[in-house]
Amino acid sequence: MQTINNPKKSEWTSILKRPTQTVDDIEGTVNEIFIDVSKNGDEAIKRYTSKFDGISLESNVVTSEEIEKAIQQVPEKLQNAIKQAKQNIEIFHAAQKTSKINIETTNGVQCWQEKRPIQKVGLYIPGGTAPLFSTVLMLAVPAQIAGCKEIVLCSPPNKDGQLASEILFAAKLCGVTKIIKVGGIQAIAGLTFGTESIPKVYKIFGPGNQFVTVAKQLSTKYGVAIDMPAGPSELLVVADDTANAAYIASDLLSQAEHGIDSQVILVSTSKRLIDDVSGEVSKQLEVLPRKAIAEQAISNSKLIYIENDTIALEMIDEYGPEHFIICSKNEDLYVNGISNAGSVFIGDYTPESAGDYASGTNHTLPTNGFSKAYSGVNLDSFTKSMTFQKISKEGLLNIGETIELMAEAEGLQAHKNAVSIRLKDLKK
Repeated sequence: MQTINNPKKSEWTSILKRPTQTVDDIEGTVNEIFIDVSKNGDEAIKRYTSKFDGISLESNVVTSEEIEKAIQQVPEKLQNAIKQAKQNIEIFHAAQKTSKINIETTNGVQCWQEKRPIQKVGLYIPGGTAPLFSTVLMLAVPAQIAGCKEIVLCSPPNKDGQLASEILFAAKLCGVTKIIKVGGIQAIAGLTFGTESIPKVYKIFGPGNQFVTVAKQLSTKYGVAIDMPAGPSELLVVADDTANAAYIASDLLSQAEHGIDSQVILVSTSKRLIDDVSGEVSKQLEVLPRKAIAEQAISNSKLIYIENDTIALEMIDEYGPEHFIICSKNEDLYVNGISNAGSVFIGDYTPESAGDYASGTNHTLPTNGFSKAYSGVNLDSFTKSMTFQKISKEGLLNIGETIELMAEAEGLQAHKNAVSIRLKDLKK
């Protein structure tokens, strides 16, 4: 990890740059696959699954028999752990339900707002080096609570043409309606256009690599909504000399092992702590099964010394981390002052892993600085707010002239006439 001492503000942007390719680097590939899938459907999907995943499938739809067989292969203790995590996620997301807002804005003019579920949603679950069955819980649980009718799950198959048993167990547990063995750009394209086996959906959710992220962004050009641009994982820890170096190192490595393009950063007001954390990272890295992956991610990561908490907070807000851990005696400064972060973890005993799995908050979060404008996935992500209004005769008499004057001033005579014709009858 690179150590940086008191960087100037003018250097922050270059220091905090993410280790990701630009959209231009990969957009051509994404476009090519999208066009192919839109024209050739499942035939194209099959070709790309063979090319990228190294497996040729007779059918990419998971059968009920496959699901039942998979459930038998998940150890009971792990099943119980998944169920406990699901319960906590349900409790937190169910609490986000809001009641109908109903108000009379003026006499005779009634307006209200209600939440309605998005009917068809697609959930992308990364596979590859680490099949993320926890992401099934994070996406399918709120979709189920919201009342989505079709919940379609896509995840890349392994070399045996299968999905991880834990993914299938979690999908069954959370009410997923269809499971497809397809990953990468082709999965997002399939959900965007629909194929013989993959239903077209209205909104796509889920994290992925840079190719999946760009594919999701491209899908919006074809009328499909997305949760957010959620790319390679990232973590920023702020800590002072009261923090535990071993704990911090473990948190940094927990995100570094996600992928080689992950980024982890420590911002500290203590040079001693930076030295201690650097030593702990090296020590803990040696025993990790995913050492090779974590090592490459660590090479993209930074240890940054900042002279005081006020400047540190300003830098962190500029970075806008996906995950933000606070281990500082000035905890309140950071908790109350942070504006741009996907999810915040406070104190020595709140590892980021808790949010990844079982505390109840959602781990599908904006990366690459998008926390400045996007929220993480929540219950509202799976709903739409619809407004309603009903106006009585009295109500139209109360606001009719206002509408007429405004419509006329905008030069929209038909708008004015739609009110005038009614007012004429009411005033007879």
